[in-house]
Amino acid sequence: MDHSFLRLHQFLPKSRANGPGLRAVLWVQGCSLGCAGCFNPQTHAFEGGELVSIDSLMTQLVALQDSIEGLTLSGGEPLQQRLPLLKLLRRVRQETHLTTLLLSGFTWAEIQQMPEAAELLAYLDVLIAGRYEAGQHLARDLRGSANKTVHFLTPRYNLSDLQAAPAAEVIITTTGEVLVSGIDPPRWTR
Repeated sequence: MDHSFLRLHQFLPKSRANGPGLRAVLWVQGCSLGCAGCFNPQTHAFEGGELVSIDSLMTQLVALQDSIEGLTLSGGEPLQQRLPLLKLLRRVRQETHLTTLLLSGFTWAEIQQMPEAAELLAYLDVLIAGRYEAGQHLARDLRGSANKTVHFLTPRYNLSDLQAAPAAEVIITTTGEVLVSGIDPPRWTR
């Protein structure tokens, strides 16, 4: 399999609700964890989204790096595309000054058992780990539920940085599309 492509659900060049500061956000497509109450069920199908080359993503991130602080990886489940994800994270660390934050449904213990764990963790500033548990809904510190654990892997960020991120944001694109994002976004019904 070619690890030069990630299957993406969405790329958002600038967000304030998906980590500390102004950040680019990549939502990967595909997740088999099946957390009840997940806010992003549209990201679960592995055949959805689109294949995007790591080169193309890096071109966008390099162009953005003077106007953003970092990159947040969410999903879907980013760690179910570990090899292309590692390729992207390696290049982000080598070619930009961007910080990196990863939101995963895998627990810290499960991540530690992955063959690529050491390299993966070396490229991250923050890892938020654990399944979403609707019965433990929290919606703060970038954690959707209280069981999720936060791992500061470099001294770049601390808990107050995560607490400063707004819980939600609504973005209206230049084409009129309305994007709702964040750890506790509003849910409108018709």
